[in-house]
Amino acid sequence: MHQGLIALKYPALLLLVVAMATSCTPDESPELQSRWQLIAYLADPGDGSGQFVPVNSEKTIALFDDGTFQSNGTLCQMDASTGQGSSGTYSEAESTITPDDCSGSPLPIMYVLENGHLILSYPCFEPCREKYAALD
Repeated sequence: MHQGLIALKYPALLLLVVAMATSCTPDESPELQSRWQLIAYLADPGDGSGQFVPVNSEKTIALFDDGTFQSNGTLCQMDASTGQGSSGTYSEAESTITPDDCSGSPLPIMYVLENGHLILSYPCFEPCREKYAALD
């Protein structure tokens, strides 16, 4: 059968394929330059079984257009509490956040935007991460 006739013979299939191709919505992920609130953490016990655990925290981080950030909690280590804030810089090119106020030589924190969340990966031997949701 001629290929052009397949489309004529199965118009519903053709319409379905066109509808599926045009109905895809663009990714509506939040912008990196937003305010984010801590919603979960992951501390792997060393066997790869670690999963994000929800946390009730007021800790936030704001990433600004000029490459700086401010947090109402420390980013020197994984901690859900607020009070001792952090500030510093971030690099979109390197996907890193570097707090200015940590003692010693601060290691950068790696980040990724994943499924609309900001995930911070601290420099730990085993995976340790914080998950943030956009507030803006």
